[in-house]
Amino acid sequence: MPKSCVVNFIFLATLLLVEIVQSSPIPETNENRMMKLKTVVFLSPKFELEPGSVIKKYYYNIDFPRGHIALKEFDAEVVDETGNSIPLYETYLHHWAVANYYQLRGNDKVSKYHSNIGLQKSDQILAGNDGVCHQGLWQIFGLGSETRKTSTKVPDPYGIEFGSAAKIPVGYEERWLLNMHAIDTRGAEDRLGCTECRCDLYNVTVDEYGKNLDPNYNGGFKCCYDETRCRVKEGFRGVKRGLYLKYTVTYIEWHNSILPVRVYIVDVTDRWKRSDGISSGHDCLIEYDVEPCPAGVASDDCIHTKSASIILPTGGNVIYGVAHQHTGGIGSALYGKDGRVICSSLPIYGEGKEPGNEAGYIVGMSTCYPQPGSVKISHGETLTVSSYYSSKQGHTGVMGLFYILVADSDSSPILNSSLRAPLGTHWKMLAPNFIWGMALLGVVVLAVVIVIIYQRRNRRGDIYESIMT
Repeated sequence: MPKSCVVNFIFLATLLLVEIVQSSPIPETNENRMMKLKTVVFLSPKFELEPGSVIKKYYYNIDFPRGHIALKEFDAEVVDETGNSIPLYETYLHHWAVANYYQLRGNDKVSKYHSNIGLQKSDQILAGNDGVCHQGLWQIFGLGSETRKTSTKVPDPYGIEFGSAAKIPVGYEERWLLNMHAIDTRGAEDRLGCTECRCDLYNVTVDEYGKNLDPNYNGGFKCCYDETRCRVKEGFRGVKRGLYLKYTVTYIEWHNSILPVRVYIVDVTDRWKRSDGISSGHDCLIEYDVEPCPAGVASDDCIHTKSASIILPTGGNVIYGVAHQHTGGIGSALYGKDGRVICSSLPIYGEGKEPGNEAGYIVGMSTCYPQPGSVKISHGETLTVSSYYSSKQGHTGVMGLFYILVADSDSSPILNSSLRAPLGTHWKMLAPNFIWGMALLGVVVLAVVIVIIYQRRNRRGDIYESIMT
């Protein structure tokens, strides 16, 4: 086997092994079983698309559960007016993003939102996540084409807290906003090019604010903003149709046994620098291009890597992690200062035609669920996030984001006095994964697991080339 193949195999096998160890299910605690889990389904405002058209809008004060709650899960997908799921090869969901904001009571006027500056008016305050890319990456939840098969569950006994009177500024109320970016690719000349927002296919030379684009900007969200149009095949006809983002919110009423978590989003394009203990601030570009491999380079060596180092405002226990990548992605990982893998996330490519399994598209991303207290980020620790793409062909406007949920280190579900589950319950939570971890120490078992899973997924870096036409 060539040396390059061995190196790539070791990298992929390492991510897969970490995924297995960290993705073990976490049973519910007795305390949370006593709480009533609530699930509600909402629809966004209707939007209309026809072949080649684009929607990129912000919707304010969307329907959302009210009161002091703990979010446990948030799922979404695009549906038509009769509730049918829409496949990605018809309407490509570039991304959706949801966040909370505070609105001054008695003033419902909404200021135009600019993604690069946020809500800045005195009557509106954007809350959003805990960092680190506040400029443009403000969402609490947000995914793209992978939305149907990516778990967003927050494990017990944790929750993302909202509606706390202590956090809402006096005179304001908490509301929610949604950003939707979808592209109708029915009849497209180049579906992949449309989804990657190649500027030549959209025939634009200025961005959504009328500013001239850099001549070297070949593709990305600056070329596929609201009401732009991607080129379709000559003579193709298709109906305009009304669509919705259907989003399902699972939550529980807040209780003192719930452990709150912070939401962090890190980005491989972050140009943050630190010298002499002084931070220059985070400059997250959000998207980047993948240059194609030079002619003559072996296919196994066509892997593009982009990385960035960051420091979180506050460390703690990692209880969830997932990456966001576009077509061509082959995996992403978050590393600690000592090089340990905090979390790895791998894409799931579709193989069919039905919604959620569209051939050539990323339809899901694997997630990490470390056992509570087993994966920690120290205060002030430098982390490295890396995103890996196949570069057998070039890509424009790709992303390399990583979401993690972090709880305070002293908020252990075993030590926290507010959790009254008996010790036996905690042992039952830990025992299966302890036994599994010990089993993985066996060389034979370890080798078999890696080989089987590698063989099962060994096509994920190439399958995007067969995006449906």
